[in-house]
Amino acid sequence: MTYTTQDFNYELPDDLIAQTPLADRSASRLMVIDRETDKIKDTDFKHILDYLEAGDGLVVNHSRVIPARIFGVKPDTGGHLEILLLHNTQGNRWETLVKPAKRAKVGTKISFGDGELTAEVVESLEHGGRIIEFYYEGVFLEHLEKLGQMPLPPYIKERLEDPDRYQTVYAKENGSAAAPTAGLHFTEELLQAAKAKGVELIPLTLHVGLGTFRPVSVDRIEDHDMHAEFYHLSAESAERINRIKANGGKITAVGTTSVRTLETIAQENHGEVLPQSGWTKIFITPGFEYQVVDHLITNFHLPQSTLMMLVSAFYDRNHVLAAYAHAVEKRYRFFSFGDAMLLL
Repeated sequence: MTYTTQDFNYELPDDLIAQTPLADRSASRLMVIDRETDKIKDTDFKHILDYLEAGDGLVVNHSRVIPARIFGVKPDTGGHLEILLLHNTQGNRWETLVKPAKRAKVGTKISFGDGELTAEVVESLEHGGRIIEFYYEGVFLEHLEKLGQMPLPPYIKERLEDPDRYQTVYAKENGSAAAPTAGLHFTEELLQAAKAKGVELIPLTLHVGLGTFRPVSVDRIEDHDMHAEFYHLSAESAERINRIKANGGKITAVGTTSVRTLETIAQENHGEVLPQSGWTKIFITPGFEYQVVDHLITNFHLPQSTLMMLVSAFYDRNHVLAAYAHAVEKRYRFFSFGDAMLLL
């Protein structure tokens, strides 16, 4: 069946877009959907372990968000620029988005923090981005931690008082421009309780790019050009996933980023989960055959987004839209700091 972008649209009141995180991460609400019966249950995230069994695997993306939004000045004109780092291309060169882009022609010099960090625009990209080369002494990330800000999505208008609330408690590998938000609901206590129950916590890495928030601008979804994101799955994590599957356990993916990594690897290896690194542009839409993921924990996503399509491929588009209508009726909180859904 051919789908249009409009097929994944829904109405969302602005006041349901969560602007700030809850004081207690696990106090988020949780919508549990049984895909066999199509029944919906409304509960709280702190009860997530009721749906995980000993011998199951909980796959988490331990990518860490870097303070990727930095503000610079053009020394020759005094003009101000906002730079958003997307990903490191090679050496000290980064693919970026610059505002205003028209002020960032190739050859433009930029200074940050009174010259603590300097840069030059070395290439202009088709989609309006820029390749920027940075110059500095010491460690680049230390400069970013001092000069940068968390790159919150455009639908969050409130200031984030504690930057750690846009990180998962298990975040480890620096490199994301946005948080893998399904994991924001987990606390250390919940993870310890999962371990005590016999549920294995299995890490992987997918560095989230800003393409996650890029709207689908074409009518036919098959015409959409998917963004690329870097991923890595270790030999240990691959072995644990395979062992769990072989023993009849279930793999619960925490977030769409975990899904994209696992299903990319399976797709490239005839269904096998192997240790692997690379760049994925996988675009999961209805009709896709999932090979690894049994259950999915995810937040509520933007209308007409690729993530709505991924979730609809895991369940069923009409049932997903009905679940979203239920979430609106019950006043769930949406998007990055919002509530969660568990698809069984």
